[in-house]
Amino acid sequence: MSAEATIRDLIEKNDVVLFMKGTKMMPQCGFSSRVAGVLNFIGVDYQDVNVLADPEIRQGIKDFSDWPTIPQLYVKGEFVGGCDIVTEMTLSGELDQLLEAKGVAFDKAAADKIREANA
Repeated sequence: MSAEATIRDLIEKNDVVLFMKGTKMMPQCGFSSRVAGVLNFIGVDYQDVNVLADPEIRQGIKDFSDWPTIPQLYVKGEFVGGCDIVTEMTLSGELDQLLEAKGVAFDKAAADKIREANA
């Protein structure tokens, strides 16, 4: 299976996918750690994809999304963005709105705690 086919398959079969450096339990870069930390803290069930384990996936996801950096978050097949965008959306409440609109379960109280801590 080509990298593009593998990526498409992961995005189609999982409601939330994070292409990252490392894993959700052991991120290997600060940006991946931040996004995984947000998703873990608010209780989102997501598939993590360690791009360091497969150079074809690492380059393939950049080509697929036409986005040059990792991590990359997808929700219900839609590319959301990288670390800065996810952080901004978390703090503004837009991530909550997106997850609610897409029917993805998360802990609203935990998301509110993130905003309170960063106010």
